[in-house]
Amino acid sequence: MSANKPAAGGPLPAMSFSKLGGGSIDVGGMRDGWSLFVVYRGKHCGRCKKYLNRLEAMKGDWEAAGFDIAVVSADPEEKAAADKAEYGWSFDIGYDLTETQMRELGLYVSDPLSPDETDRRFAEPGIFCVRPDGSIQIAAVSNGPAARPDLAELLDGMIFTIKNGKPARGTA
Repeated sequence: MSANKPAAGGPLPAMSFSKLGGGSIDVGGMRDGWSLFVVYRGKHCGRCKKYLNRLEAMKGDWEAAGFDIAVVSADPEEKAAADKAEYGWSFDIGYDLTETQMRELGLYVSDPLSPDETDRRFAEPGIFCVRPDGSIQIAAVSNGPAARPDLAELLDGMIFTIKNGKPARGTA
């Protein structure tokens, strides 16, 4: 079970992940624009591939709306790099998400069902839309791969939110 629930309107925990190609992906804290931060299960997840392929197809739309995009999983560098090479994803991909980080983000954590699936605990999906001030506008965490926000609906809602200056909801 997840120990923490992400607080709508509260800060996204500041953390850093190793990034494919070198450097790091830093989330949380002040930024120049909005951020879309996606946590995926890993190389073993076929649904994740479909989801990230849809994100790749919409990447320009998200960027045009003012979002930077970062994606991370608990996979080691080799597995993340293999997926990027196979699918041609062009967004920033982080790897080695730790169990401590998973819990800080309020994500559900799963054990592999077999060694064929993966060799370590992994995070179930999480999606965060983060304001330039580092606060969470949208937090969507799932305990399984089949329940994730539709990316087109999410983008449409975020464009409306930004245009109309809407606050984070679910804060009562």
